[in-house]
Amino acid sequence: MRRLTLVAITALGTVLGLAPWPARADQPVPWALNFQPAASPTMERITSLSTLLNSVIIAIMVLVTALLGWVIWRYNARRNPVPRQFSHNTVLEIAWTAIPALILLAIALPSFRLLYFMDRTQEAEMTLKVTGHQWYWSYEYPDHNLSFDAFMVADDDLKPGQLRLLTTDREVVLPVGVPIRVLLAADDVIHSWAVPALGVKTDSVPGRLNETWVRIDKPGTYYGQCSELCGVNHGFMPIMIHAVEKDKFLAWTEETRIRTANDSSDKAKGGKS
Repeated sequence: MRRLTLVAITALGTVLGLAPWPARADQPVPWALNFQPAASPTMERITSLSTLLNSVIIAIMVLVTALLGWVIWRYNARRNPVPRQFSHNTVLEIAWTAIPALILLAIALPSFRLLYFMDRTQEAEMTLKVTGHQWYWSYEYPDHNLSFDAFMVADDDLKPGQLRLLTTDREVVLPVGVPIRVLLAADDVIHSWAVPALGVKTDSVPGRLNETWVRIDKPGTYYGQCSELCGVNHGFMPIMIHAVEKDKFLAWTEETRIRTANDSSDKAKGGKS
């Protein structure tokens, strides 16, 4: 009973735009009704726009419900045994045309600002290229001469604390506070690279290079998934991003380059022998 009451309160708070607490994680959590906490300026703006839209929707709902209730009370058969007969009301018709137009304009302006803001950045300090496959992701760091594939960790191989269906064998490591250009493509069918906490959701299309950007504000691990139906294993190609301070990121790139070179050297020696 207590759990149901808690869920009911949370649902009511969400509807009113006053949810008592957000989902306090950078991943999906049970019974979450709000967005994941914003970890990028793009997601912060998405959350603000959502709050504006919900406020407008609730105000319209309350107004229409109140008008409907008044009409039912004022013009029911008992109070009006002989219905009034009239047509046209110029003022009313102008009002119900102009007011929705103004509401749409008030919604459109911040929507367009957000679309242009999240489209691309002119101040990128690095680039991450993402390629979707059936059913895994490939990542390239052109500025650091790095590339690798990331596959989902199977249930039997999960370690304590790792998330089922969201953990990958290789993490995408990115620096905090750095504008990052993200280029997306695919080599088979359409995929979609989506990380909710970062406000990123962009299609990866074969034969086309899409662009978006991200700036991560807080260190941590952020999870996402493919969000475009791409085949039988669509639900098994997660995204796992580990955000660290810039100096740690540079140390990771150097360490990964050395390890990759050593692995390549060992494979070459094994092939010759």
